[in-house]
Amino acid sequence: MSTNRNTPTLYIVIPCYNEQEVLPITCKEFLAKINELVGLGKITDDSRILFVNDGSKDDTWNIICRLAEEDKHYLGISQSRNRGHQNAVLAGLMEAKDRCDITISIDCDGQDDINAMNDMVDAYLDGAEIVYGVRNKRDTDTFFKRFTAEAFYHLLDCMGVETVFNHADYRLMSSRVLQEFANFKEVNLFLRGMVPLVGFKSTSVYYARHERIAGESHYPLKKMLGLAFDGITSLSVKPIRMITSLGFVIALLSFIGIIWVMVGAIAGNTVHGWASTTCLLCFLSGVQLVSVGVIGEYIGKIYMEVKHRPRYIISEKTYDHNEDNTEQM
Repeated sequence: MSTNRNTPTLYIVIPCYNEQEVLPITCKEFLAKINELVGLGKITDDSRILFVNDGSKDDTWNIICRLAEEDKHYLGISQSRNRGHQNAVLAGLMEAKDRCDITISIDCDGQDDINAMNDMVDAYLDGAEIVYGVRNKRDTDTFFKRFTAEAFYHLLDCMGVETVFNHADYRLMSSRVLQEFANFKEVNLFLRGMVPLVGFKSTSVYYARHERIAGESHYPLKKMLGLAFDGITSLSVKPIRMITSLGFVIALLSFIGIIWVMVGAIAGNTVHGWASTTCLLCFLSGVQLVSVGVIGEYIGKIYMEVKHRPRYIISEKTYDHNEDNTEQM
């Protein structure tokens, strides 16, 4: 689709996993925002809300189907099974890239301020191809969550991963960017680190994040740590370089220790004991195990990449029931 800077067509891409409690509430807010932007003349009435069902086990998909029957602005696609948040966002973006001029990805839980979409569209009309939604404060987070989240971004920066601080997956992307982003074929996805690699003119819109409207968060600490590790190992080789540097340091210290032992042996000042030997063996063994583990993680990711398995499989669509609609990518 050719990019229309005057009145673009917008698709709001919303990943959903077990959102039967919150979806009936936030769907109305998304529709109201679409109608508002259409009324302001900022987007066309061909704009849509695209829900991506990520293999939900509750009534989420049935709700999406009912919404699609009630209003033309609601669309839905369903993955054949749960494949994770990042894959669900990617599925929606790739489905929308040939149907619209711009997309805005946002979670379904109502925490991200949808009014920031106005500023995102304005930034696009001013020439930006990517607009990042960035939290301007974390007052609603606990101290632990705030500390770990900010440490996460600082760690990614130290590892050489290019990200936008306090930005998650609330962003506007033009169809031009999405067409180029489709060329990124990796299976291990960390979208907030991959999008900056595409380039193009970008800017940020700042907003305050709210409490979740209903239901429970689907991103506990375990998943957050997994996402952080995926981000580092998918987009940076610094951990391996750090292991190499650590290896040189330990080798140097070991060489100095050997000289010290030899000098002591020649001088007859050696003390026979197990403490120093045990400490040295434990330290070197621990370093070796950690190093092998990090290298193994990279090898595992290479193993997954070379399989070229599809990153998502769309099994159903609310707007395409009359033909074989299973798609893979």
